[in-house]
Amino acid sequence: MSRTPAPHPAPETADLKGSDPTHVDLLERLARAAAGYYRDLAAAAAVQGLTMTQAKMLILLRQPLPMRALAGLLACDASNITGLVDRLEAHGLVSRHLDPADRRIKNVVATEKGLEAVRVIRADMRATSAAFNRLDDEGRRSLYELLGRLHPDETV
Repeated sequence: MSRTPAPHPAPETADLKGSDPTHVDLLERLARAAAGYYRDLAAAAAVQGLTMTQAKMLILLRQPLPMRALAGLLACDASNITGLVDRLEAHGLVSRHLDPADRRIKNVVATEKGLEAVRVIRADMRATSAAFNRLDDEGRRSLYELLGRLHPDETV
């Protein structure tokens, strides 16, 4: 007769017993945090009639970006960006402009309506806001600093 192994505690409740978290522990925590964030983002975007990917693109457009740069940031093929931009442009959320320094490059720019959509989406992300509200000022500063150190070369 085989024994069923005891279940492992969920990563957020696992007791490290004084040891430092491993890379796997950190990856699991980060994945759970990201999953919660993206669930919240998807729900808030849906209220605005947008997909999560469309919302992610709008959030990235704090400044004009070339379509190829958007493809890199969203980890998708450049041909997918054309369709995403077409749909957002049809709703008046973005516009395309030729780069004055290189007219072969098309920059995507969030319109005022697109920037307002981002503000509304962020305001509707209640689960993420609640999680941040559970942190005190020092905890928020620490989280901000640590997140900045994870991928310091991501300057957008």
